[in-house]
Parts: sequence; structure tokens; C-alpha cells
Amino acid sequence: MERSIVRILLVDDYAPWRRFVRLTLRTQDKLKIIGEVGDGMEGVALAQELQPDLILLDIGLPTLNGIEAARQIRKVSPTSKILFLTQARSADIAKEALTTGASGYVVKSDGAIGLLNGIRAVLDGKYFVSASLGCKSLADPEEEQVRDQRQVEPLGEADGRTAHRHKVNLFSDDSAFVDGVAGFTGAILKSGSPVVVLATESHRASIVLKLSQEGVDVDAAVEEKLFFPLAAADSLPMFRMAEHLTEEAVKAQGNLRVGVG
Repeated sequence: MERSIVRILLVDDYAPWRRFVRLTLRTQDKLKIIGEVGDGMEGVALAQELQPDLILLDIGLPTLNGIEAARQIRKVSPTSKILFLTQARSADIAKEALTTGASGYVVKSDGAIGLLNGIRAVLDGKYFVSASLGCKSLADPEEEQVRDQRQVEPLGEADGRTAHRHKVNLFSDDSAFVDGVAGFTGAILKSGSPVVVLATESHRASIVLKLSQEGVDVDAAVEEKLFFPLAAADSLPMFRMAEHLTEEAVKAQGNLRVGVG
């Protein structure tokens, strides 16, 4: 069954982290942040007002810590699922947090992949605990990756004419892939040209985070229709249709760069 829009409340007092979560969730068509606050008591009040489907909740909050806030939220918004997002890597704290009725516990250092895996599990009715805590989780632990990159140089010219140039990069792990695509995408965006990235959801989230860390204003690029992070599987039919566009319509799009992952 196709999932409808999931309404999310974000409660965290660290503005850069809230921005990271916003950028990560923007890559997901079915996830929508409907409210943000940086205080535990305000989080409880907003949960009661909005009755969100999912609450992403920090533990180290002013006024009221996240664990106590979760207990109160369970009373005022009982149908809301709660996923803790925190820097605390203690298994004891995670255990205490889950006694509130929360469905999951994600360590912030696990980044975009941990966040999206946690959200997916919780929305599917499962419990989720970051594998980095060393606790048994319903999700498969993420395997340690070794960074490596191999590059095939672009094709050159043929028969005295300028050939279409294609660049193929082969990556042995996700980190190298994200660095490579984010570097390419950032350079194109900074030149003022549009770019489409077709990738899996975890790759899109990681690429968006990397771009943000390197000073690219992703929100502005999306709003100005310069950056299009799309789901690869869902977007391929659209590009097949593009083959039937007239030459004039193609020219009207300008030099559109496409990255696939």
C-alpha cells in the first residue's frame, strides 16, 4: 500500500542539525516537516496542537529534556510515533528513552542513512536502534566501508567533430560515490547551471548533506529550479519521454547536467 504524506514535528535545540534534517527530508516525497521547535515544553505543546504522525525528538533539550517530553507527548498526542535523534551514545540512555513508548533511537553521528533507516523502520511499525550503539536492532547493521575511487576518463573527439563527452566513475563504496557526485554537482551549481541527480534515497540525502557542508545553499538551488534530486527508479520513465521532445524544446532547457547513482 502506498504511504500517504507523513507529517513530522522536529524538536531539537541545535539549528544546524535542524537544517540538516530539513535538507535530508526534502529528498523524500512522502515526508513533510510541519513544525520545528528547540525547547522541550514547546515541543509538547506543538505536538498537542499539530498531532503529527512522527516526532523527531532530541534528548538534550532546554526547559524539559527529551525523555520527559516524550512521556508528556504520549499523553497529549498518543497516536504520534516518536523517534529519538541524539548525540548520546549510551545504551542505558537509549533503553530509558524507549521506556517512554518511543519507537526508535538514532545516534546523530550515523548521519543521513541512520536517520532515514530509523524513520523507515518506525513508520513500518518496527523498533529501531542505531547499530553503532552495539545493541541488537531489527535493522541490518551497516557494513564498514573502505574509501576508494576509480575513474574512467571521458571519451575524446571522433572524425574531427566534437563528440558528446561522457564521464564514467566507478566507486567501491558509498562515501566515495557521495563525495564524487556532490563535488560534481556543487561545481555545476556554482557555475549557475541546472543539474539533475538521480539516486537512491540514502544517496540523495547524503549528497544533499555534503553539498550543505561545502557551502552550497541547497534550499535556494531547489527553489530556483537549479537542483533536482530525484528518485532514480521513479524518474527513468520521465527521461525516456524526454527522448521524444523536439530539438527546440531541448534547447530551451539549457545545458542540463544529469548525475545518476
